[in-house]
Amino acid sequence: LLSDSVYNNAFNSRKAMADYTLIFFITLAANVFFTFRSSELWKKLFQGGEASSSDAISTEEKARHNALLRKYLIVYLLATLSDWLQGPYVYALYDAYGYSQHDIAVLFVAGFGSSMVFGSFVGGMADWGGRRRFIIVYAITYAASCATKHFKDFNILMLGRLLGGIATSLLFSIFEAWLIRSHADAKLDKSCLSKSFSWAAYGNSVVAIVAGLVANKAANSTEMTDAAGSSEFFYVGGYLNPFDLSLIALVFCGICAAALWEENYGETSAGGKSAHWYDGLKNAYTVTIRSRDILLCGLTSSLFEGSMYIFVFMWTPALQALSEKDTTLPFGLIFSTFMVSAMAGSSIFSILVAKFKVEVMAVGVFAVSAVSMALVCIGSTDVMIFTGMLLFEVCVGMYFPIMGTMKSMIVPEDKRAAIYNLYRIPLNLIVLFSLLTDLTPTISFGLNSGMLLAATLLQMILKSRRRLQGQTSTEENTETEALVPKDDAV
Repeated sequence: LLSDSVYNNAFNSRKAMADYTLIFFITLAANVFFTFRSSELWKKLFQGGEASSSDAISTEEKARHNALLRKYLIVYLLATLSDWLQGPYVYALYDAYGYSQHDIAVLFVAGFGSSMVFGSFVGGMADWGGRRRFIIVYAITYAASCATKHFKDFNILMLGRLLGGIATSLLFSIFEAWLIRSHADAKLDKSCLSKSFSWAAYGNSVVAIVAGLVANKAANSTEMTDAAGSSEFFYVGGYLNPFDLSLIALVFCGICAAALWEENYGETSAGGKSAHWYDGLKNAYTVTIRSRDILLCGLTSSLFEGSMYIFVFMWTPALQALSEKDTTLPFGLIFSTFMVSAMAGSSIFSILVAKFKVEVMAVGVFAVSAVSMALVCIGSTDVMIFTGMLLFEVCVGMYFPIMGTMKSMIVPEDKRAAIYNLYRIPLNLIVLFSLLTDLTPTISFGLNSGMLLAATLLQMILKSRRRLQGQTSTEENTETEALVPKDDAV
């Protein structure tokens, strides 16, 4: 791995800083093209109305899918809006309260530790107690976490981080589990599920851009002040405004879930619910360990998402090292460029899914991601490094609909939310390792490239196994219906 002198050498050899505005508009133009290319209008204009997998679906089935998708996106995008509104200001708020970098690191570690420990339990409880019900629990829990941000007291802030960790686990498991089960209950074609995941990923990127702009405006609208005068205990305004907006979004998220969504559960193969709330966690662990396909799927997911979190932590210092000492980078524009790239990735998925199985696409996405992180690691100019970052974001946009579709086939329905949260345990260990070690950006991106290469190899194994079993994305998965597949024990 190269040392951070690469970034310093890049700065010394560069005549001018990268034109981030120009790169943004180039990326935006590419996104517009791929979005148009994936649309029905393109098919009508340039493909002569040729039938595709979506065209084979009846008008009545399309109508049912569109109705389900609208209900899902209203609630899901409110949930992601609440998350994106908070993201840029968590560290800034703690710093404004006067906490040291060590104290802030402790708070962040507590959040990810909470997600890792408590998340595994709440996933199983959601399968048992009802996924819509736990969406409402998510909204209440995350809203309480937002409320704690008004208090300067370290213990209250710690409570908020613990609640936020639990809410994050629910956000990345329960929504997807509800969507997959709802598609099955509605007896929709499998291509509809891939389309739903693509729309969700695309919408999430749009929401991220809007949330960034709104949060920035809100944070700068007023000064952060001590509401009680001189107690230095309860604050309002400034960096707290985005958290208040997030709380409002969460209230609407919970209300819309209660009003629009039907309840569904992780049912057993016999058609009934588990006897106890903890049965889901216990059985999920057993299945994950003994089913090689489920285990491989979880490992590739954790490796990719772990590299994604490390990228989130490290892209800012990496780009700052490439800029002049007194230059302020356009972080809002850079973030928007990342999100536009992810939107393009979602559209590319919509184009390719009609021709390639998701298991095959996953191999390509992981491999390209590994190359993109290697480019960031060894790049000699800021344009080259930023290009590698944008390529990675395109892969992120493709990853979520690919992995969502693949997990829908591999993970058994009765343990879905619990297993999804088990998948987050190694992910959170990777994140904690990144937070607790003083790794440089170059080493971190090199580590990302290595993890993504490992994910590529594991996905190739999984793809081969699925092909041999005849359980690809076009066929029904039956291997994981049993609790422990006898012919698949490790």
